[in-house]
Amino acid sequence: MNASGTRDLPGPAPTQLSVVVPVFDESGNLAPLVEEIERALTGRFRFEALIVDDGSTDDTSAEAARLAATRPWLRIERHATNRGQSAAMRTGVAAARAPIVAVLDGDGQNDPADIPALYAALALSPETRMAVGERRRRHDSWTRRLSSRVANGVRASLLHDGIRDTGCGLKVFYRDDYLDLPAFDHMHRFLPALMQQRGRKVRSIPVNHRPRRNGRSKYGIGNRLWPGIVDLLGVMWLERRRL
Repeated sequence: MNASGTRDLPGPAPTQLSVVVPVFDESGNLAPLVEEIERALTGRFRFEALIVDDGSTDDTSAEAARLAATRPWLRIERHATNRGQSAAMRTGVAAARAPIVAVLDGDGQNDPADIPALYAALALSPETRMAVGERRRRHDSWTRRLSSRVANGVRASLLHDGIRDTGCGLKVFYRDDYLDLPAFDHMHRFLPALMQQRGRKVRSIPVNHRPRRNGRSKYGIGNRLWPGIVDLLGVMWLERRRL
């Protein structure tokens, strides 16, 4: 009974899982990805999905609106200008309604069918606070594989985070843990190490990886490898300065 003497009616069950998808010029990949998220999660979770349009210049905004018009569980966040993947991810996580968040890339290379396995890693192990996908068979160009291999090797040797594939876009974590991290450009590449710096356990889970369906990658050696090494020095500084 409430203060007025009437009985409170039960409200809708809380959302269990929020799926955040940062996108930039991915209009051709949105519909298949949204449909895969729907198939993978419907009936298994009370979920929502947030597409974060990071200042796209193609038809991504219109396509996202079209998809959301018939899906109450799909929401759209937009940046007026391109601010980068880390900023788009943070916008989505901040807007998420669930305590656990899954993030995946908008190019369709991450498989939404892998999300339940990463979610289970958290649900079945209370001490695990983040599950990271580890791509076993990469379907990327040689330049992306090379830059990723070098960056992962350098990062692992300096940060000792025990994660072989921190560049995989598919991750599941607790929203509050993520929002407690320092926010900076390219931070999405170092989420496992940043979590571990705060005493959070991180697990790697094998996941599927697919060829890109449409469009082209926004990353290469020039904007992935060298900036990543510079950012690595900053993460090392944060570790040394940690109280």
